[in-house]
Amino acid sequence: MFTNFLIGFAAGIFGGLVGLGGGVVMVPLLVGMARMGQHQAHGTSLVALVFTGIIGAATYAHHHTMDIWAALFLGGGALWPARLGAKYCSALPEFKLKRSFGFFLLFISLLIMAKPHLPTLVQPETALVKSLLLLGTGALTGFCSGLMGVGGGAIMIAGMVLLAGFDQHTAQGSSLLAMVPAGAVGAFTHWRLGNVARPALSGLIPGIVIGAFAGGSLAHYLSESTLKIVFAAVLVWTGIRMIRSSRSSCE
Repeated sequence: MFTNFLIGFAAGIFGGLVGLGGGVVMVPLLVGMARMGQHQAHGTSLVALVFTGIIGAATYAHHHTMDIWAALFLGGGALWPARLGAKYCSALPEFKLKRSFGFFLLFISLLIMAKPHLPTLVQPETALVKSLLLLGTGALTGFCSGLMGVGGGAIMIAGMVLLAGFDQHTAQGSSLLAMVPAGAVGAFTHWRLGNVARPALSGLIPGIVIGAFAGGSLAHYLSESTLKIVFAAVLVWTGIRMIRSSRSSCE
């Protein structure tokens, strides 16, 4: 149980710090330290990450760095695709799941590192255009959330910053709230498919609650550039690790 608590605490701190659910940390730790299979790690991670979203979002709201309407559009767009992604996850061989997960993380890390050198791709002039951009970002996020066992905050944050002109802190706070409904739908589907290690949750959830509060509080004492560097570095490390693991799984 203590191992699960530490995994949850690490994922909670990271999730609260950079606005993600923490699945990019939790999934490989559940596989490596808790000896779970890849599918079970993804399903268990999604259940626990709902709590990261709730606690992390509350912390950002306390600091007034969250857009509730943006979170509602993102979360609404993610609901049905999250269920579809969770079902597709069970149909994929484990080595393909690991490989896709790793390349997904590398792509997001490159996007984040390139952000200072990119202009805002789209500056929505009307509320309707902005709402459609958020709904589209939410739909893509939901599918990836269910498929890869992550909250999907990386896609949400990238979409909000690059497409809708949000600042980093507000994008992170909004993404934490938005991932709650999508994560809950994906988690429920994984639960029904038997991909959740229920005994592990008693250690993971308390660790996540404490870690998410600490990480969310720390984020407001760090500069935007520092947050991006930490975020990108962890994604690169985790992505490479998962790609290597996928090669050994198919040998």
